[in-house]
Amino acid sequence: MKVCVYAICKNEEKFAERWYNSMSEADKVFVLDTGSSDGSAATLKKLGAIVEVKEVKPWRFDVARNLSLDMVDVDADICVCTDLDEVFEKGWRKKLEKIWTDGITRASYTYNWSLDEDGKPIVSFYSDKIHARDGYRWTHPVHEVLSYDGIEKRAFDESIVLNHYPDREKSRGSYLPLLELSVKEDPSDDRNTHYLGREYMYYKRWNEAIDTLEKHLNLKKATWKDERCASMRFIGRCYKNLNRPFEAEMWYQKALMEAPHLKEAYTELAIFYYERSEYSKAIPLLKKALDIKKGYKTYITEWFSTDFSIYDFLSLCYYNLGDYDKALECVDKALEISKDERILKNREIILEKM
Repeated sequence: MKVCVYAICKNEEKFAERWYNSMSEADKVFVLDTGSSDGSAATLKKLGAIVEVKEVKPWRFDVARNLSLDMVDVDADICVCTDLDEVFEKGWRKKLEKIWTDGITRASYTYNWSLDEDGKPIVSFYSDKIHARDGYRWTHPVHEVLSYDGIEKRAFDESIVLNHYPDREKSRGSYLPLLELSVKEDPSDDRNTHYLGREYMYYKRWNEAIDTLEKHLNLKKATWKDERCASMRFIGRCYKNLNRPFEAEMWYQKALMEAPHLKEAYTELAIFYYERSEYSKAIPLLKKALDIKKGYKTYITEWFSTDFSIYDFLSLCYYNLGDYDKALECVDKALEISKDERILKNREIILEKM
């Protein structure tokens, strides 16, 4: 099989060698440089990538992705789209060829969106940016997705792992206007309407976030319970920040009823009660979250459902209720996951009380 990687790039010279080395299992690597000033294009060419330089004005991620896809040889069997802040774990190509049987058009794999300092995944979900050469185009100005003009046949191997090491200094300031444009172009698109509401929330534009997230919930296409639950949690989060606890609690409860199979709904409502010193209400919710053993690998996953947070909050609740034995038990469970300095200090405080 002929496997080709393609990507877009702007001012990512510091990632170039690490990225290229992890992609070099492919037959060819193509990069569209959209106007770097740091030598990215020259460095990538020196490493062996096929590079073209072209600015995209006005900027849209879908246009840039399609231009980079157009660079890929027409006889490629498999196209692999990645970004320069991403790294494949070794052996990905052989695994991909093994699952790419007759008729397959697209493949899914494990995407570790964030990792801790020890390389352990914090937020992990399945992604699907590996596809056949023909019939696919990117759509939407931001949070772009692959659209196919036929009936897809998918393959999956969770042992194919792509790790994300984001540039914390890189501005994401273009996302909000592009999301607004995306929703304007397609008001019925549930995914980007959800993303737009979330983006307003990140910008602390609470009322706009609430209005947009409610629009998402009312869309005919908005049927995925995990995403609907997230919109409800975000509405609750906005009302909490508006100091309207009654509405916040109501929406957190709605989120819980929408997706009781997710840890996130239980945990965020528990955190709400903890912050209001309602420890007895928080504890059963946190314990219920711990009872959910199955992980759902989607972009809805929150850090507080995958790290030490649940045991941490349980320990704090028990401590504030004077149950130091259970507080110690839970803080020790948290420390099995992370040797966080604050939690270590909490353990000392609990022992002093005991």
